[in-house]
Amino acid sequence: MEITWYGHSCFRITERGMATVVTDPYDHEQIGYGPLKLKADIVTVSHAAPGHNHLSAVKGSSWQITGPGEYEIGGVFLTGVPTYGKSSTNAADGRNMVYVFDYNGVTVAHLGDMPKVPSRTEIEALGPLDVALVPVGGGKSLNAAKAAEVISLIEPGIVIPMHYGTPAVQVKLNSINQFLKEMGLGTQVEEQPSLKISQSSVPDETRVMVLAYEH
Repeated sequence: MEITWYGHSCFRITERGMATVVTDPYDHEQIGYGPLKLKADIVTVSHAAPGHNHLSAVKGSSWQITGPGEYEIGGVFLTGVPTYGKSSTNAADGRNMVYVFDYNGVTVAHLGDMPKVPSRTEIEALGPLDVALVPVGGGKSLNAAKAAEVISLIEPGIVIPMHYGTPAVQVKLNSINQFLKEMGLGTQVEEQPSLKISQSSVPDETRVMVLAYEH
């Protein structure tokens, strides 16, 4: 499996012979970065906002997932788990969708625009995770300290930070440096072009991998 970051909360997840997923495509005119020119079988949207639901930026998608449920599409098992930013039972009030993708036993969770530390019930609904795509830059989602707390609770093998300030983003977000400090890392972390992972390569202890955004 390969995971590539396109900036903000947008990733493409690919595996030979299986469905391709794109998460949270953004409107570059409002968010920054370059125009997205992506193709995918499945597009997931964490919530209704221009930085996360610009579906027209992705071509060829047969499935556009915007809510909770369990799906099997093109060999990929996908679970949508709602988390809530406000104390409400109304699904339209503050809901953020977390998606868990299972590619041949490798599980990847995209936490969307998660605004606060989830409840124990919400964490249990995610199941064991090999890779977590975690917002770390604040704004309306997790800041560095809360992101670190969430990571300690879900204990993924690999963490890929997202939704933080970069030279290309127009939205006011914190840089990645505070998060790296929270995780006990120096600020000079080498960026990788993408993550290639299999079941046998998942580390036992949580490791942070910073991806360079694809232009």
